[in-house]
Amino acid sequence: MDSAGGPAAPYLTGLRLTGRRVVVVGGGHVATRRVPRLIEAGARVCVVAPGVSPWIARAAAADELVWQQRAFRPGDLEGAWYVLAATDDPPTNRAVSAEAEDRRVFCVRADRADEATAWTPATGEVDGVQVAVLAGRRPREAARVRDLLVGVLARLRRRAA
Repeated sequence: MDSAGGPAAPYLTGLRLTGRRVVVVGGGHVATRRVPRLIEAGARVCVVAPGVSPWIARAAAADELVWQQRAFRPGDLEGAWYVLAATDDPPTNRAVSAEAEDRRVFCVRADRADEATAWTPATGEVDGVQVAVLAGRRPREAARVRDLLVGVLARLRRRAA
């Protein structure tokens, strides 16, 4: 669902990432929100960041992901199927996005959705049914609509049971 798609609305899809390399550049709040779902999806997650949140550090220590404790370098996206540029440094995010574009790999940019080749929808799940909402680069609106849809779906499924 995209209420303000601009010139061309995005094409929603479900990525099957099991066993595929996903690179997350940045280890802060955004990465901490996104990485658990990537791990759940079976992705081989590599986080590139000088520092990370305690959750990401624990996941690395438990071998749930690989943490390269340094700044992004050209070549870090080698073999990646999907990339998230999630630093608080626009030039770094731009460099990540440019390399992803050169490699023809979809890239989410946490800082500039308009310069990304992919967006992460607000998602929810009820009894194995996933809901994904895009709201024209308005994440709070997407989350509000997602919560509404998940609530309605949960009530409908309870009634049908």
